[in-house]
Amino acid sequence: MTEDVLSMRGVTRDYAVGGSFRKKRTLRALRGIDLAVARGRTLGLVGESGCGKSTLAKILLGVENPSAGTVLVGGKPIETYDRLERARLIQPVFQDPYSSLNPRMTVERIIGAPLKVRGEGNAASQRARVQEIAGEVGLPHHLVEAYPSQLSGGQRQRVAIARALIGKPEILICDEPTSALDVSVQSQILNLLHRLKRELNLTMILISHNLAVVNHLADEVAVMYLGQIVEHGASEAIFERAHHPYSNALLKAVLPPRAGSRLPELGLQADFPSPLNPPSGCAFHPRCPKNDGTLCVRVDPPAAGGSHVYRCHHPDHMSDADMRVLEPSR
Repeated sequence: MTEDVLSMRGVTRDYAVGGSFRKKRTLRALRGIDLAVARGRTLGLVGESGCGKSTLAKILLGVENPSAGTVLVGGKPIETYDRLERARLIQPVFQDPYSSLNPRMTVERIIGAPLKVRGEGNAASQRARVQEIAGEVGLPHHLVEAYPSQLSGGQRQRVAIARALIGKPEILICDEPTSALDVSVQSQILNLLHRLKRELNLTMILISHNLAVVNHLADEVAVMYLGQIVEHGASEAIFERAHHPYSNALLKAVLPPRAGSRLPELGLQADFPSPLNPPSGCAFHPRCPKNDGTLCVRVDPPAAGGSHVYRCHHPDHMSDADMRVLEPSR
């Protein structure tokens, strides 16, 4: 049986908003997240801006703590690891390689910084390891003496990946790792991540708005809406037949690669709601084309399904007859 290297149970994150002249209100950025990622697998995390993806990443990196719930790494609560050990186990690759690298440091110093902080080896062994990992990510050896300003966008992202991998982490969190790059470079970085995942048996969390990127890299997909996982399953299952209306809206929003194609009709009703004032019942009901006006408004749907989990009273895989059975009497 495959080991879950990372699992989240009931993870919630609240923020107090306001103060001084206003009464403080609670903004619930995450609402009871339950997820598990097996060793060597890639989980794609998708959803609109403001749905909680980056907040979840910050909790995994130790930048923030959950208000409730538990995060387990290797079967142990994440808070039982000290900062250095947590940094060794989990490393990020940020969205923008232009701002995530120190412009005053050479590539060699940037990549080797984790080894120096942890006191691993001496100057000679650290330099040898930097050269080794630079080669693994496809970075020419002569560039280790360069500064970030002397590199292209793709080379900078390779530096960021090398820095993340030099300490041999078990989990890599990639937050939009290609969105700041030219289209011609994106595929190179995606193929690099795919190869490194396979060769190093990495577990990855891939946060992206680009569903094509998720489809290329992810083994499974979790769809987030207003701080909650509304659908989670194998990548093939989500992309071939998503059950939640929101998941299908995201898939429809991908622009077709054909000249003259019209913008897709998503069928969504309202705007993204405020997390300070979330809707009652199903959080998606004000925008959902399947909103029945009663059950959807009153009751938050529980998680259903087996390996393909969804939270919807009227999932898209159900027939009209099945939906009528679920509709409350009027």
